[in-house]
Amino acid sequence: MATYLYRLGRYCFRRRRAVLAVWIAVLIAVCGAAGAFAGKTSDEFKVPGTEAQATLDRIKDTFPAQGHGSAQVVFAAPAGGGIAAPDAAKAVGASVERIAHVPGVAAVPDPYATGAVSPDGRVAIALVSFDHKLAEVTDQQREAVRAAAEPARAAGLDVAFGGDAYNRMAKVEGGSESIGVVVAGAVLVITLGTLVAAGLPLLTALAGVGVAMAGLLALTGSFEIITTAPVLALMVGLAVGIDYALFILFRHRRHLDEGLEPEEAAARATATAGSAVVFAGLTVVVALAGLAVAGVPFLTVMGLAASGAVVVAVLVAITLLPAVLGFVGRGIDRLPLWKRAPAANGGTTMGERWARFVVRRPLPVLLLGLTGLGVLAAPAASLDLGLPGGGSQAVGTDARKAYDLVSDSFGPGFNAPLVVVVDAHDAPNPEQAVQTVAGRLQTLEGVRTLLPPTVDRASGTALVPVIPTTGPDHADTRALVNEIRDQRAALRSATGASVAVTGTTAANIDVSTKLDQALPPFVAVIAGIALVLLALAFRSILVPLKAVLGFLLSIAASLGAVVAVYQWGWLDGFIDVPKVGPVVSFVPILLIGVLFGLAMDYELFLVSGMKEQHVHGKAPREAVVGGVKGGARVVTAAALIMVSVFGAFVLGDDPIVQPIGFALAVGVLVDAFVVRMALVPAAMALFGRAAWWFPRSLGKVVPKVDMEGEELMARLAEEKREAKEPAGV
Repeated sequence: MATYLYRLGRYCFRRRRAVLAVWIAVLIAVCGAAGAFAGKTSDEFKVPGTEAQATLDRIKDTFPAQGHGSAQVVFAAPAGGGIAAPDAAKAVGASVERIAHVPGVAAVPDPYATGAVSPDGRVAIALVSFDHKLAEVTDQQREAVRAAAEPARAAGLDVAFGGDAYNRMAKVEGGSESIGVVVAGAVLVITLGTLVAAGLPLLTALAGVGVAMAGLLALTGSFEIITTAPVLALMVGLAVGIDYALFILFRHRRHLDEGLEPEEAAARATATAGSAVVFAGLTVVVALAGLAVAGVPFLTVMGLAASGAVVVAVLVAITLLPAVLGFVGRGIDRLPLWKRAPAANGGTTMGERWARFVVRRPLPVLLLGLTGLGVLAAPAASLDLGLPGGGSQAVGTDARKAYDLVSDSFGPGFNAPLVVVVDAHDAPNPEQAVQTVAGRLQTLEGVRTLLPPTVDRASGTALVPVIPTTGPDHADTRALVNEIRDQRAALRSATGASVAVTGTTAANIDVSTKLDQALPPFVAVIAGIALVLLALAFRSILVPLKAVLGFLLSIAASLGAVVAVYQWGWLDGFIDVPKVGPVVSFVPILLIGVLFGLAMDYELFLVSGMKEQHVHGKAPREAVVGGVKGGARVVTAAALIMVSVFGAFVLGDDPIVQPIGFALAVGVLVDAFVVRMALVPAAMALFGRAAWWFPRSLGKVVPKVDMEGEELMARLAEEKREAKEPAGV
């Protein structure tokens, strides 16, 4: 691999104008495609095959409104009983009538006629049904519904808008991520010492992110892409784009310090550090694409979107960066902010001092690190999963205001309605069957009330709305859904009717259950991939096993922190958590996929340095010190950059993006500074020469990956020797 990348790096350096022109053309082309073909992203977390989704698909022709978008318009009077006052009732009625005339609104029943008035007479709910799917509800229609409620606002009533149509998620707005870029820039300046050197990783990373994001947006017109996918692609693409460029740039400057010409330095950096970048990028892509194992389409789309961003980041790092280095030449150290000692001087660094401390006390460091990670991971045993809704939105938003008004005035269960579908077409007496089922449902623990059923006599099917006593993310609501499903056999025996549960709440519960069940096989697949790739990279047995165990420790610690903050409410006030409750159901599996690849970055960079020292004859512990000394600074900078990029997303208030950013920031922090910089050197020191043992039988069949550039250096030395021979003859 190193030989091919060496040639590629040299070619891009020499043909820098052509390479730059190609990337500019690609950027312009994908931006044009985004402008021409971009469509809308989806806010629906649909999972085909779950009972709720299958039931909804089955009844969509009989009850088409069940598959359409809906919203709540919540009217609240300043005092109890005020919503029924003549002036308030008139204003609500006028608003409802105007909403009914908004294009795309199919129905909006009068809340007084349907009894949708709270017991204290303060709040009324108008349920708005659109005549098309939620994904097709436009922002213009949402704003038109808002504007139509003006009579109620003019009468002094509070009006809030909630429901599926207003629970908007995960928008890329540029605020928090720009903070991450600024912090990353500061880390680069401190690490590299000059504005020119610090600017190169930012420049190339932003170029890569621009290409990836524009390409993804261009696909939204042809494919259903969940709204969270572009945000994840931006988050991951920006972080790895900066880090990959930093790895290569760091090696390039080292070669310059050794006296190489810029072209040769860039070619060798692309060959060696570039090999680690390609391998690390491959692991990230494989892990993210592996999200398809869960069998959840929107999660697969998120994984593929982020994978695309990583592929672009790798291509930029091994082509555009060498080209830019060709333009910069020896001017990479221009605009210095502090005097940098060349790496060739070989002074004692902080990384070397830390490594020597660890290898002198490997067992205490290992035990202390494992204890700390165990404490941090302990809350993960209480992990509870769910999907966000109106109650997860930030306090002060319209959707959260509507959710809280309904919950406080009607009860939390009115935000978690279940739809029980009774198919009685085979029953001896369909009407009696529906009544019997409804009567049985009313007796179940956890049911607050039943709303009047909707019956289609032609098909013998009825929809029975069930209002739980608890909210959508409460364990008792999940228990109620399971209880209704457990009653199906008995109900069919008693009435001849089949029963199924659907609706948004049931669908979210099914998605969370499916994702929870997908975690063990996904972890097994990821662990297997890691073992194979690392065995291929290092030709070792113990190194891959150690790496996988370290990765699992990082995952457990990160999930423990997420549970403590987002489920238990620790650090409330320090981190502005929209609502304490179940963790977003796809955060664990997404964390595993993303963090696996990122963790392998640091593993590859550090351990490849240790192997390089070992290959050159260093004693095992000295090889560990040498590897840490060579990689500590760049790994530290890379980790801080990733933490700053991911952590910036915690500053937002999106209920999905915020915990994802927090989980990744904690995961990278723990993996880089505890696992890779402490536990890995300690374990390698304890392993000694056994760390590099590899069975001969496997060595014959496993292809050799020249990540450290041994074969390349040997070939270059041979070419140099051959070039001198004619002169000496």
